[in-house]
Amino acid sequence: MLEQLEEKVLERISFLNQAEEEDVYRLIDEVLAEEAKREFLSLKQRREYRKRLFYGLKGLDILQELVEDDSITEIMVNGIGHIFLEREGRISCWKKVFLSEERLYAVIQKIVSRVNRVVNEASPIVDARLADGSRVHVVLPPVALDGPILTIRKFGRAPLTMERLVGLGSVSRDAATDLAFWVAAGYNIFISGGTGSGKTTFLNALSSFIPENERIITIEDSAELQIEGIPNLVRLEARNANLEGELAVTIRDLIRAALRMRPDRIVVGEVRDAAALDMLSAMNTGHDGSLSTGHGNSPEDMLRRLETMVLMGCELPVKAIRGQIASALDILIHLERMRDGIRRVTSIVEVTGYEEKTGEIRLHPLYEFEEERRGEGAVRGGLRKREALVHREKLEKSGYLHHSPGGED
Repeated sequence: MLEQLEEKVLERISFLNQAEEEDVYRLIDEVLAEEAKREFLSLKQRREYRKRLFYGLKGLDILQELVEDDSITEIMVNGIGHIFLEREGRISCWKKVFLSEERLYAVIQKIVSRVNRVVNEASPIVDARLADGSRVHVVLPPVALDGPILTIRKFGRAPLTMERLVGLGSVSRDAATDLAFWVAAGYNIFISGGTGSGKTTFLNALSSFIPENERIITIEDSAELQIEGIPNLVRLEARNANLEGELAVTIRDLIRAALRMRPDRIVVGEVRDAAALDMLSAMNTGHDGSLSTGHGNSPEDMLRRLETMVLMGCELPVKAIRGQIASALDILIHLERMRDGIRRVTSIVEVTGYEEKTGEIRLHPLYEFEEERRGEGAVRGGLRKREALVHREKLEKSGYLHHSPGGED
């Protein structure tokens, strides 16, 4: 019945994409009123049909109510009959399903077309985003064997502040205070962690400490960052190749372009390929205070992955690459999503230099997460300070040395 009602509404709309919400609701009400004359509809049924018809026409069909639920952090659609959601770190199966594969395809095309992306059998994998910045990943058949796969990583309507992260136990008060001074003073900071560990959320929180008089350029595969309070902000987004395999604009292209835009800082949402070389070059050519994220299981593992990514773009001796990494990065922050579902900072280390004799990058522990007692259930413990910052030159030049706890002897 729902599909029949939808067809009747569509017959009365010339251009659905251009139609105003109130006009769509008006037509839905007209169709429901006519249907009620032929078949009894309770007030509850009419309200449900009204909502679902609007979601199907202008929203994301049955997923719309999940998108609007702020308690849900992830939506996972495995074909038309299996929808899972994450709430408070726990995954559960949702009782509702798509009426047909065509409706799921329609939702996917609606999402990707809004950000000028294309996904089809010839190009079955795409990254996109919702209007609120939530991350979307799509995989279609024939790559996906059991039907279209749609994953939505939701971000809150308002980005989490560092104060809120302290309250949630994601980071300690002392570490947050130190990080505020280090960001303001222009330390190059790299955030590592696994999938879903909260890297983008933490990067957003860190960006609030950037002085508002600076010119910031953000570079992302799919725009997700929610940087606020910076008037001189330029946002750049990569572009996929067209159906002919041409006209792609990569992260590497955008970093090179950004260097010609007179940035004070460059913020790269995530590096996962040879763009790491250009990011490190930017950090080594006077763009202090740059920020980025990457997938890694630990700070040490992240450094090894950066080496590998740089080698994707050029053939350099490993020693030269490690020297460039040590020169570019100042601070590494590692996050983990722990067994209780809470995303926490588990390690903050300082990159103190490159050891020529051993060929290793020197890491100096600043903060480490210490668990009081291992076991099931809630994780008890906190981020403990280990050592003071070694390189304090940027704090001194910026005038923060005597204000920062990390700058004290």
